[in-house]
Amino acid sequence: MCRNPSKYALIFLFLALSGLIFLLRNIHTVENWNCHTVSALYQLQSRIQSSFVPENLPTFHHNRTFCAHLGQKPSPEDELEERYLLDSIAWPGPPPHSAPTSLRQTSDPVHSLFAILPTKGGREWHLGDQLEVLVQMHDFQGRPKRYGGDFLLARLHSPEVGAGVAGKVLDHRNGFYSAMFPLLWEGMAHVEITLVHSSEAVAVLRRLREERPDRVFFKSLFRLGFLSETTVCNMCLPPDQQPLCNYTDLYTGEPWYCYKPKMLSCDTRINHAKGGYLKHLITNKEALLFQSGVNIKVHIHASGPDKIIVLPPRKDKVEVENSSIKPEPIKLEPSGYYYEDTWRPLNGVTMRQFNESSATTQCLKNKVINMYGDSTVRQWFEYLIALVPGLKEFNLHSPKNVGPFMAVDSTHNILLKYRCHGPPIRFSTVMSRELRYISNELDNLSGGPNTIVVLSIWAHFSTFPVEVYIRRLRHIRRSLVQLLDRAPGTIVVIRSGNLQALDQEVSLYNSDWYSLQLDMVLRSMFKGLNVLLVDAWQMSSAHHLPHALHPPQVIVKNMIDMLLSYVCPEKTKSKDN
Repeated sequence: MCRNPSKYALIFLFLALSGLIFLLRNIHTVENWNCHTVSALYQLQSRIQSSFVPENLPTFHHNRTFCAHLGQKPSPEDELEERYLLDSIAWPGPPPHSAPTSLRQTSDPVHSLFAILPTKGGREWHLGDQLEVLVQMHDFQGRPKRYGGDFLLARLHSPEVGAGVAGKVLDHRNGFYSAMFPLLWEGMAHVEITLVHSSEAVAVLRRLREERPDRVFFKSLFRLGFLSETTVCNMCLPPDQQPLCNYTDLYTGEPWYCYKPKMLSCDTRINHAKGGYLKHLITNKEALLFQSGVNIKVHIHASGPDKIIVLPPRKDKVEVENSSIKPEPIKLEPSGYYYEDTWRPLNGVTMRQFNESSATTQCLKNKVINMYGDSTVRQWFEYLIALVPGLKEFNLHSPKNVGPFMAVDSTHNILLKYRCHGPPIRFSTVMSRELRYISNELDNLSGGPNTIVVLSIWAHFSTFPVEVYIRRLRHIRRSLVQLLDRAPGTIVVIRSGNLQALDQEVSLYNSDWYSLQLDMVLRSMFKGLNVLLVDAWQMSSAHHLPHALHPPQVIVKNMIDMLLSYVCPEKTKSKDN
């Protein structure tokens, strides 16, 4: 009775081994099975695996240097620059070693106040003067704050004429702040002071940036034939939990890793995608610091008038300045301001209005426009496609909102291209072969007077230590210097970051405070180079419309007009001799 089951077991074992040998010998045949069958198997497996990805996330070691100092070792000069940049964006905060505060002891915009300071001549302001506003922060108990570190925005605007300019905020580190505004148009002007985050909230954001670069996680699909696996990927993965696949870029040294699949090899990687956002990053007590309508982007009220009337320029300006005994005022250098909803740059460039598609077509005639970056520059690509009727998008069969994209106007010899920057990129799904670093793309450009390069790289770096962003910009800067050396006529335009709508969830990953810090680094690193800036930060800050990651059409139009004004500057009329 016992022999028959044993006999059958041997038969089954023989058949299983024969099937495995057959499969290994005919693996190429298996890979060419009916596409519909393989696709069905793959989709079913992907659905099953995707539901388990969040549970397989690594336990991150809270070690700041582990992520910040990956990649190639910087030179002594690069290390010196990095220290300078980090010092330049240092942010004041609560007193060191202070006990954790309750919400009642944190900055409250309702109890806080601002006052318009009078001029030395009284309460009279003229075009060309400087307006100063004093802000005093109080906590929820109405008590004055004694330290700085709050993130404030200041704007002077006149809704009646569609005018607005961003103010400069100075932190006196004792609970008082000064907001300074240049007076650039006549008439009624309203002061607006906004608390974006309290100093206590900024301290939480800073800790998350340094300790939790994994709070946005990524994933990649690996596939060979009908077998597929999905694993977690990131720039910083603890190496002591699972074997890693190392996808560090050979040319730039930019690091990127995925956990190695259990059955497949590292070279079977198919794509890259955003995996999701980690939850429960802060305590319930800390969550009270991020409440919409309470302490995130809430206006501060004035203790008196919140508006002034700007009069025509002073006739006796010289005498007034000479008789002044006040110290030298802080020099304000806004990049521009709005008037009648039109951006007026103050950097010496004349802003042209490209209201007709024919003018845009003529400006871009015989040009190749290369756009690299995130979705905020993809928005420019889409705007130009809609503006220029001759630009027809070429179907590259790219995923929607991911790219790469290309549009051609063969009649006017215009080529417009967009490609997203390399990881970290939080797009839905990007094929791994389409992941390109901007630096490498720039190295492959010939350049020249008919080549335009547009860059926008900021939003996807907010969850990483600033050193990661500095390293990425350093590689891009090196490639830009080489491009401009071999092709001096190349036009390079950089789009800065912009403000966006915030709630608690967005604040922990993409706060305007993160964007501001990256924006300051970007401006410092490209200062002095022959590159042009479209100041999206001030253009979004000065406008009356609500902040949005992808700014509304009227702001984008002004950005595109600024870009085209760089490409096709207004011709100066020659004087007759």
